[in-house]
Amino acid sequence: MNWLNSEAFVLFDQHIIWSDMIGNILGLITLGLGWRRSLMTWPVQFLSGLVLFTAFYGHLAGSAGKQVVVMVVALYGWWQWQRGRGRADDGRITVRFATWRERGAMLATAAAGTVAVALLFTAYPSLSWDPWPDAYIFVGTVVAMYAQAKGMVEFWIAWLLVDVVGVPLNFANGYAFSGFVYVIYGALVLWGMRDWWLRSRRDARPTLEGAPA
Repeated sequence: MNWLNSEAFVLFDQHIIWSDMIGNILGLITLGLGWRRSLMTWPVQFLSGLVLFTAFYGHLAGSAGKQVVVMVVALYGWWQWQRGRGRADDGRITVRFATWRERGAMLATAAAGTVAVALLFTAYPSLSWDPWPDAYIFVGTVVAMYAQAKGMVEFWIAWLLVDVVGVPLNFANGYAFSGFVYVIYGALVLWGMRDWWLRSRRDARPTLEGAPA
């Protein structure tokens, strides 16, 4: 699988490697499927993690380990959406806003997780090229995926917060394709958030007994 770490092409003087390109294209597809609340979003997310794990395994243990966590959360998301499928009027999952308690728990988990992971990366420099931003993106991604698995509108907000750091970090570390993809992520996230926001209001609207479905 060494070809995954070889150069695919050069774009604007930036060297694009195959794993970076394939993994992030799959990530874009995942986001689009998530917008449509398609169950296929999770297998594609798993495949994206598998591609990046294969590329990193053997020389970037920290990055490979992060992809294992992403794949586990993707399996959890698949299980959650399988259970919730058919509850919305279009036969897919329902979406909602998180409760204040859930928001507080996710924020606390994100903060504590970022500190813990950053300290781990700092203690073992081979695990990450930039411990604190890398930890923030990793933990933020896991929190966003968890919120998505639960059908929470806040998952889009979590992705936006990841993008704010992810775009400059990827460009700064030579992952140009990831940087470009994160910019596109931002646009998709805004559109997806609007769609889920409006749908959450429709799904929460009570149906009158005897009214047409």
